[in-house]
Amino acid sequence: MIVKRTGRLVVIAAVPAAVFLAVGLSGPALAEGGKAYQIDLAQLNDSGSRGTALLSLKGNQLTVQIESEGMVPGQPSAQHLHGSTKGHDFHCPDASDDTNRDGVLSNTEATVDYGDINISLTTSGDTKAASGLAVDRMPVANKQGKVSYKRTIAVAQDVVDHIKDLHIVQHGIDRNKNDKYDFEGAGKSELDPKLPQEATAPTNCGEVKGAAVGSVPVGGIETGGGSAHAAAAASTAPTTTMIGSALALTVAAVGAVGVARRRAASVLARTENTGSAE
Repeated sequence: MIVKRTGRLVVIAAVPAAVFLAVGLSGPALAEGGKAYQIDLAQLNDSGSRGTALLSLKGNQLTVQIESEGMVPGQPSAQHLHGSTKGHDFHCPDASDDTNRDGVLSNTEATVDYGDINISLTTSGDTKAASGLAVDRMPVANKQGKVSYKRTIAVAQDVVDHIKDLHIVQHGIDRNKNDKYDFEGAGKSELDPKLPQEATAPTNCGEVKGAAVGSVPVGGIETGGGSAHAAAAASTAPTTTMIGSALALTVAAVGAVGVARRRAASVLARTENTGSAE
């Protein structure tokens, strides 16, 4: 869209927001230089959970948006950004990481792969790693087992520099299918014996698309390479094609805006030169 203002042409780009809306995530108003990263959440523990997340950076302000389903209805879902801001490589786990072979991939077993908590994605209050089990400040799934989350938080520069090295994990499973967390489903949590294992076991995980060693986790979908973990996540994520198309449209739209800006600058230059000559 081109707006003429006080004799000058101003090009306004608002296409990305529309694209994000098309895939169920509201598009933040990214300033010039802002960055956004897509994450597809694939199930763990045969939970049936899946979802899509968007990480948007504007300076040191990080907006996290998550839309997931297949969660335990009416129950809180602990969720975090896991990984490293020091260049270490982590990735999403799979069933083979259930080292004690009890049929449940616990958080402790999975942490070997996806790393420690970097940011706790709470709904209010602090977002420190120590708030990882602050279930009173975590989003609660609705009656249909869906979680919708959005929050903007200030992050340190190391997070800004290594945002692609981080990935999202949501927790909470229902092994005995009774629509609640209880001790009968999988016993006590190894993190806190006062909590059921069902409440702390990971239900899904997703890595930033386009991962590569040194900047993002190994197994990036867009790089063409990757580990079996990433391949499994890609095959089970339901929205990859739709969001991939949407992102392609975003790239095309941004390119079109760039062309429009150059044309606008050219017109403005000709106008000013004509005015000088007169």
